[in-house]
Amino acid sequence: MTDTTPRSYPQGVPSWIEARHPDPDGATAFYTGLFGWDVDERLPPGAPGSYRIVSIDGRDVGAIASSDDPATWTTYIAVDDADATAARVVELGGTAAEPADAGPGGSAGRGVDCIDPRGAAFALWQARERVGAQHINAPGGWVFSDLRSREPETAVAFYERLFGWQVSDVREGPSAMVRLPGYGDHLAATSDPDIRERQVGAPEGFADVIGALARIDAGPDDWHVSFSVADRDDAAALAERLGGRVLDTWDGFWTRAAELQDPQGATFRVTQFAPDGD
Repeated sequence: MTDTTPRSYPQGVPSWIEARHPDPDGATAFYTGLFGWDVDERLPPGAPGSYRIVSIDGRDVGAIASSDDPATWTTYIAVDDADATAARVVELGGTAAEPADAGPGGSAGRGVDCIDPRGAAFALWQARERVGAQHINAPGGWVFSDLRSREPETAVAFYERLFGWQVSDVREGPSAMVRLPGYGDHLAATSDPDIRERQVGAPEGFADVIGALARIDAGPDDWHVSFSVADRDDAAALAERLGGRVLDTWDGFWTRAAELQDPQGATFRVTQFAPDGD
């Protein structure tokens, strides 16, 4: 069954991704070459900076924005009230910038940059007209954002209290599923009515999964984005031809993945769905 209902994001679900780059033209050339994105500059001519919505077949994937900071991918998490949630971030030991409206007259939504107590940067998004990514879990689209932490127990405590997330025991292995109770019900009632049928036999609560928490041994805590590709090896080779780097490749139970770095230094992951090890 095909459903054309726009995907909406309840509070606590990652909803948008944004490449922040000091050279947005260079970033645009790399990522459009790699993923085949269409690009729509949203700022008027002469405006300082750049903000470009990227899409496939008219469905939003995310954005590329100009920034004076080192290149990175930023993950936005949906909230009902950006100001109230930003205040809660501070109460729980994180930091939050001043919330700001986006789009003409604030029509797109309201966002705020935050840093969790472990130093991982993320953002909040109170949607208005721009509800979030629409082309997902398909080649060229966003799959998940995962939180990587050297002290996952501390990270879990913060996000559980902020968003009500449930995380499987991080002591049991290098990564754990992050779930938002009720998210599967939301999908079934809106943009994905067949989700229960497709996931027959999946682990309990799998429809509620919104990401993963991974334990790392070195480096700063961060939010890390993954994109779907039709072929991992082809995507990795293309990234190198476009000036990027392949940092690692590996095969999992359901996926073949590669860790890549774009020409400006931002890292991201590409994954090929391969349930039979193909």
